[in-house]
Amino acid sequence: MTVAAPKPWFVYLVRAENGALYCGISDDAQRRFETHRTGKGARFFHSSPAQALVYVEACPGKGDALRRERAIKALTKKAKEALVIAQPPALVAAEPAVC
Repeated sequence: MTVAAPKPWFVYLVRAENGALYCGISDDAQRRFETHRTGKGARFFHSSPAQALVYVEACPGKGDALRRERAIKALTKKAKEALVIAQPPALVAAEPAVC
């Protein structure tokens, strides 16, 4: 009997229309971003709609993603912007950073 590899989880940052960055986790960052764009999934986007998925980081499991999310949320806005700058937009969907 073979054991399936654990499904990766992702930590992501979404830029809102007002420039704020929202940090979250999901097992499918692109799908979750589309949910945010429709105004669902987080009250954060009720006042300023989601504009762009600007950062994605792959983690081996949900627990790792939750720990990384907490660490990113503790960063200053300047440090979060540095994460975004370090990951070119083409890599956000194609090759996310690794947790």
